[in-house]
This record gives sequence, C-alpha cells and structure tokens, in this order.
Amino acid sequence: MSSPFADPARFVALSRTTALGVAPDGSRVVATVQRAEPDRYASAIWDVTGEPRRLTNSDKGESEPAFRPDGSLLFMSARPGPPAAAEDEAALWSLPPTGEPVLIAHAPGGLSGPVVAASAGTVVVRGSRLLGADTSEQDAQLRAVRKDRQVSAILHRGLPIRYWDHELGHESPRLFVLADDGTLRDLAPDAAFALTNAAYSISADGRTLATTWRTRRRRGRFPAGVALIDVVSGARRLIEVPDAEDLIAPALAPDARTLAVARERDGDFATPWRMTLELHALDGDSVRTIELGDVHPTEWAWSPDGAVLYVVGDWRGRTALLSVDADTLAVTRLADDAAYLGLRPTAAGVYALRTTVAEPPAPVYVGLDGGFTRLSDPAPVEPVPGTLHDVSVEVAGATVRGWLCLPLDATNAPLMTFVHGGPFMSTNGWSWRWNPWVAVARGWAVLLPDPALSTGYGADWIARAWPHRAGLVWRDVEALLDHVLATQPVDASRTACLGGSFGGYLTNWIAGHTDRFGAIVTHAGLWALDQQHTTTDAASWKANLFGTPAEHPEWYAENSPNARAHKIVTPMLVVHGNRDYRVPVSEALRLWWDLVSRWDGDPEDLPHRFLQLTTENHWVLTPGNAEVWYETVLAFCALHVLRT
Repeated sequence: MSSPFADPARFVALSRTTALGVAPDGSRVVATVQRAEPDRYASAIWDVTGEPRRLTNSDKGESEPAFRPDGSLLFMSARPGPPAAAEDEAALWSLPPTGEPVLIAHAPGGLSGPVVAASAGTVVVRGSRLLGADTSEQDAQLRAVRKDRQVSAILHRGLPIRYWDHELGHESPRLFVLADDGTLRDLAPDAAFALTNAAYSISADGRTLATTWRTRRRRGRFPAGVALIDVVSGARRLIEVPDAEDLIAPALAPDARTLAVARERDGDFATPWRMTLELHALDGDSVRTIELGDVHPTEWAWSPDGAVLYVVGDWRGRTALLSVDADTLAVTRLADDAAYLGLRPTAAGVYALRTTVAEPPAPVYVGLDGGFTRLSDPAPVEPVPGTLHDVSVEVAGATVRGWLCLPLDATNAPLMTFVHGGPFMSTNGWSWRWNPWVAVARGWAVLLPDPALSTGYGADWIARAWPHRAGLVWRDVEALLDHVLATQPVDASRTACLGGSFGGYLTNWIAGHTDRFGAIVTHAGLWALDQQHTTTDAASWKANLFGTPAEHPEWYAENSPNARAHKIVTPMLVVHGNRDYRVPVSEALRLWWDLVSRWDGDPEDLPHRFLQLTTENHWVLTPGNAEVWYETVLAFCALHVLRT
C-alpha cells in the first residue's frame, strides 16, 4: 500500500496525539487522541502508561484530561448525560480508577478548561453567563429565549467584538469552582468581559487562583493584567499593566508565593515587539526577569515542589527545554534536539509531546539529564517519504536558516517554498494543516524558511525587519531559496511560493514584486493594509503598531500588497475562510476583484482561482475541507509549475 502522505484523504484521516495528562504522583499518563469524523475531528483519551489503552469512547468525544489527587480522571465532553445537561454542550465528567464515567458538573453554555489543585483537589472550570443573568437558572432561561426566538443580535458598547472565529459581547466569561455537591460557584460575578480568553492556574492547596484579567481602556485598548483570587472569599488583588502591554499565561507556584508570567510589549512603529518571562514575588513587590538569551518562551510550568520552573521556547528552528532555579534564576538547558509541547512536570523530570518537522507529536519523558524516553504512542504514523535537511545562508551579516524536505533519491525536484505565519513564530515542529510531506510524496521538495521576524533568534532578529517590512523579510526568503536552488537537487525552473496568514500576506506582496514563480498560493493573507488594520479583531494592536496611512504614507505604499496589484502576472490561488476574523474575508474578496477585474483575456482563460471555505475560519479544521485544500493546492501548483 502506498504511503498515506501520497493520498490527502488518507493523510487527513490519520489519528493524532494532541495533549497529555499526568497524575500528581506521576504514576499514570494519559493522552488525548484526535480521530477524523465526517464533519470534524473528535477526541478520545488513552492511557499511555504502558501499552496504549483507550479509556473513553463516545460519538461526541472527550478532551482536556486532568487528574485529581484521588486518582480519578476529569475530562470535558458533550456526550449524553442526565436530562438536565444541555445537548451538545461540553460538561465536566469524572472517570474513577475503576468504573464508568460520571457527570459531575454542567452549566448553560458549556464548560471547559479544568484545572486541579495538586494536593487539595479543588477544581476550577471556565464557563459563561449571558449578560443580564445573575444565576445559572436565569442564564438558562435567557439562552432558551434566544434559541426559541432565533435571536443572534448583539448590542456592543465597546471593543472587542470578535476573536479569531467567534463573536464576543453577549456573554460574560466566568470561572467557577466546583463544590462538593457538584454545584458551581462563580469566582468573579462582576467580571463582565475581564475574563475574555482567560488563562489561569491554581495553587496546590486550592486557595489561590491566578488568572489573566482584561480591562477596557480608551481608544479600544483591552490589555491583560493578572488577578489573584482568593478561592474561598472571592477577594481579588490585581497586577495591572500599561495600555500597550499584556501579561500572558500566569503560572502560580504550588505554594502561591511566586507567579511566573510572560510580559508582552506590543511596541510601536519605532520600537519592536518583545516578550520576556518574569517571576513576581507575591508576598512583596519584586519582579525578576529570567534571562533566556535568544530562546523565545512559549510554555512554562512549575515542578511539584516549586523549586524549578520548566520553560520551553523557540530556538534556532527547534525548541529549547530549560529548567530555571526559582531562587537563583540559573538556567540549565535540558534538551534542544526537537520541539517539546504540553509540559507536565513531575518530581524527577518532565512529560511532554516531542515533535520535529519530520515526526508528529508523540509522548516522551525527559529526565533531569536531558535524555528522553519514548512512551507508548497511541497514534503512530509511518516514516515520512523523504529526508529533512537544515539549510542556511548569510544575508547582510546574519545567518538565515530553514528546513528543506526532499523526496527520497531526489533529482531535479520541483520546489515549493512555504512562508510561515505569525510572523512571530518559527517552523520547528510537525504541522497537520500545512504538512510538507504530502507534497514531498508527489515529488516536490519543500523549503521552510525562518526569515526576519521569526522567533528563536534573539531580539535583533525581530528588529531586522521592523516594523513588518515585507521587502526585508522577502530578502531573507529569496536568499535562502537561491542558495537551495544552487546547492540542492532541485529544479530552479519549477518553483512555487505558498504562505498562510503572515505568510499569505508576504506571498501577496511577492506576487507584485517578482515573476520568478510558476504559481503562488495565498491562504488567509492580508491584501489592503489600510482595510485589514481596521477590520481585524486585533484592530487596536494594529493601530498602535502601524499607525494610519496619513501618519506613515511611505510605509503603507511600500508594504501594502494591493499597491502593486497591476504588476501581478503569476497565477494565484487565493484561499480564505468566511469565518476568519483575524484576517477578514474582505481581504480575499478585494484581492479577487483586483485579479479578475484586471484580466483582459477570455474569462475562461483566467489563470487565478479562489478556494472559498465558507464554514472555516483562519484555519481549515474539518477533514473534508482539509482534503479539498490539499488536493486543490497540489493540483494548482502542478498545473502551473509542472507542465512543460
């Protein structure tokens, strides 16, 4: 049988491991595994302590595993329950060490995100209330009225009103603590919109919760500070931030004396964005910054005794797994051979998902010596149909690097260049949505560059192309591309350029500045910056960073792709989801008009195509549409690049 990478239908149907759960004493490890259904991916929970063993099984799926000290396993599911639980709304279930799952909490609008106090077993979950509802009963009544009358209207009084793919403004996000009788107690009844997209953690004794806490401010700003909430009394203490900063992913030490949190500074037109990791002493006012060098932190979690903070972050096309001494802030590098995700520390090491560009995430245990042990894998994938190479080139005194995926025994292979999104990210692990090996299985080589603005190369790497200067990012991409074309077994006359999100923006810009590619694919790409900056769900951030065309006319003229629409000659495949609020579909609609209205030939000969994903958002999340995406992209590139 041929490789599943050669058939998009088989590839998108592959099961995938997405998260881990570890018992407080480290005695049990479970994994969440997604499986393809006709209209979605559904998850199940597997025990991977020994041989993989499936623990849950329902059509609705189960996710977000979290252990309690007594060994019971919590998870979220919309599986059928008692009549009082609303259909299709996720509820909190418990699977005892022996026996069947039991529904333990539900609420109108659904629940998610269980966190458990390591020693006390206190459970906090995320939920919501419709505006105007003070109790669960009132909430249920208001939701029923809206549903029965098919009311979807939202009356806004400020920003934000959207986030990625869903509407905001009619619900107040809440955090609930689970009582012994299964009822849910609201930890912040006056939260309004403060807990929008909240990230939170709880102390080992269950008495203190740390959560992001947002405040509406002038000119549409909505920064996130941190609220420290007494779980018993509800009393709050706020750590506030300036308008152009956010505190991200607060991790409370087990003894509640220290808070680890990232501070994100938005920057402005002259000052680059940056992120630092801090330790806040909660019994005083001291704030210490952890010096991580070029490592860009992406996750952090405390050891059970609170003596060590484990940190993982982007570094040179991989990630570095670090341990930080909580007293001295001394940093020890445990591993940097791959990318590590979903940290779950124990007394003697860390459980995580390990991945590379050529290996999907799989559970491992990393010891304090940095060595890793593979656990049983509930979703194994056969080896990729090619080889992976680290490539680099010097550009203006800087080393630009990336990954090159080659077919087995490659000779004169056509080449695709994938430009990553973000732009503050790095290609350092497996991708199910933009998987290069699907193209490699059909004979393509794929280049994955980390150009200027990528993370894991230090602050100067961000500054090299600040603020988002497309020409300088393209300089890095093109230089690495030219180097690969000159030194690798690929065909310089058969190339395509593809990108999504920021990568889609860059491919749009590239289309108006060069004709060197046979085809260009732009997914969720920005086209008219003056339009996107005021219609995105992140408009306040864009306004602060880039200003207006009147304030920076030269920058907009230089960097907005639509300014050179008249120069485009390369066939373009435009891909966009109607429910994308980060890069609204209006970008694709305007780009499509600019392409079609400038075509003077027979309409039947139009070389461009528009793949409109009417039910998708910034990402393609359903198996059927993912299959269509791969087949359409591969067919379009083959038509315009491989033909002789």
